[in-house]
Amino acid sequence: MTDEKHSERGERIAKWLARSGVASRRDIERMIGEHRIKLNGKTVDHPATFVTDTDVVMVNGKVVEGPERTRLWRYHKPDGLVTTHRDPEGRPTVFDSLPEDMPRVISVGRLDINSEGLLLLTNDGALARRLELPTNGWLRRYRVRVFGVVDERRLADLAKGCVIEGVRYGSIEASLDSRKGDNAWLTVSLREGKNREVRRVMAALNLHVSRLLRTSYGPFQLGELQPGELEEVQARVIRSHIPRDAEGERGRKTR
Repeated sequence: MTDEKHSERGERIAKWLARSGVASRRDIERMIGEHRIKLNGKTVDHPATFVTDTDVVMVNGKVVEGPERTRLWRYHKPDGLVTTHRDPEGRPTVFDSLPEDMPRVISVGRLDINSEGLLLLTNDGALARRLELPTNGWLRRYRVRVFGVVDERRLADLAKGCVIEGVRYGSIEASLDSRKGDNAWLTVSLREGKNREVRRVMAALNLHVSRLLRTSYGPFQLGELQPGELEEVQARVIRSHIPRDAEGERGRKTR
């Protein structure tokens, strides 16, 4: 398809809404199945629906503005916040803690309620999905405080990968930084980031994680951000770190 024909036809609605920061494409496809999305007053019933600049899209009865320029923030997530927009248990969320003038954003991956540290936030759902892909090979680095006896040989063996309760985990780089009695600080680095991976792997080594702090996600660093602090990543930095194919997938400029 030529650029001209693509422009006339528009963009798939799931991608358009993801770039607008509504949700991920997968969640949007689910919302379509639940008849929660309308295009020009008519309920959308198929994800292969296209949107142009002149169309009006509504989600849950509210008009969605078109995608803005791509923006990305570094956020120091404190302990005690869940990384969801709505929590059925009524617990405080990351998004409740953000400044009132923030646009709607979604997170790049998650940190569980008891974890702290670097969380990337973006207004571009397509970008979030792209940055979460294991194929990026981005290293996620953590400082981990554990209780128990640390066996450095077993830590080194994690680099070979492991299987825990039927789940295969890829190579994990883990090293002992300091030890005081039964408490120790480790540096743990991994590339996949499966659900609660660090805690489950440490538990398999008879180590209880008492604190988990993410210090980096790919090229992005926690730096000097204090708990609850937020800082926008400059557009030129985004362009320098995001592969060109990801920029093409976003389909909009970072100015």
